Amino acid sequence: MSGYYDLKRSGDQYMFNLKAGNHEVILTSERYTAKASALGGIESVRKNSPSDARYQRKTASDGSPYFTLTGANGEVIGRSEMYSGTSARDNGIESVKANGPTPTVKDNT
Repeated sequence: MSGYYDLKRSGDQYMFNLKAGNHEVILTSERYTAKASALGGIESVRKNSPSDARYQRKTASDGSPYFTLTGANGEVIGRSEMYSGTSARDNGIESVKANGPTPTVKDNT
């Protein structure tokens, strides 16, 4: 089973998670005020996720590695969970690269 986007409401805003085929969240979007903007964010992930240059490998204040995915304009489209180590984070990036281009959106709004 391939990955998919889970589009949902968060209060009066919209957001999405990119999930791998095993239903694990591999990327969480920013919050959007309009559904159309969230759908635009999904399209941006589809376009930008295959490019390694769009990933910012980061470390949280507690030392946990994570990453963000940025668009061509340098704005953050989404971020990962906190990982136990850099190799786990890098595996997460590879999963987003593989699953990001998926056309599947589950609209739960």
